[in-house]
Amino acid sequence: MLLVTALVACSPASSTKSNNSEDVHLQLGVRYLSMNKLELAKENLLLALKNNSDNTQAHNALAFLYEKLNQPDKAKEHYETALDLTPDDLGVQNNFGRFLCEHGELEEGMELLSQASSNPLNDRQWLALTNAGRCGLSMGQKQQAENYFRQALQLNSTYAAALSEMQKIAYEKGDYWAAKGFLQRYLGVATHTPETLWFAAQAERALGNKELAREYKNLLLEKFPLSNEAKKIVAVKDF
Repeated sequence: MLLVTALVACSPASSTKSNNSEDVHLQLGVRYLSMNKLELAKENLLLALKNNSDNTQAHNALAFLYEKLNQPDKAKEHYETALDLTPDDLGVQNNFGRFLCEHGELEEGMELLSQASSNPLNDRQWLALTNAGRCGLSMGQKQQAENYFRQALQLNSTYAAALSEMQKIAYEKGDYWAAKGFLQRYLGVATHTPETLWFAAQAERALGNKELAREYKNLLLEKFPLSNEAKKIVAVKDF
């Protein structure tokens, strides 16, 4: 939901002129998107564009919707339109940059994320920094990625996505106590994912806390039995 609300919230005032009907349909579309009512979201966002085909935020939100519908070509088309309409829009830079990184266009994506994360007008720099960190990991730039995540947490110490990434990084560096610490901070604001449970179990196992490691293993198998992490942990014989 944070990503959805950021679609329109983390941008400066758009240069696109809009009327009341257009605004209503845009806000309804974003609201339905946050509720995962995708058909209603699509209907309202298309109506917003019908009223004004140059509505940057409607294109931005519709692109995100097409991502959820697993239609990346349409998503990219709307992101490109939004960026052409308002090249300095921080929300578009962040969302399109993330999208490009997730679809293998790493250099292009990182360029947009760098713009969004370094702009002092962006009151959600931590969001773009976390996306830049993930993009950096995909580029094999682990140290730079860690720097991005740490910068994100300096700005928002409770951002769950950055905390879970730091749990993983700490574990992979062999700093198991730090991994535990990041997990506890994460659990203060979010619930477990298969990945957080996997790294929690592995960290406790590495620290010799076999009983706690088994608890995490059992929780992973109970809550996410079909996940890849559950399949991997079953294959580990010495829990």
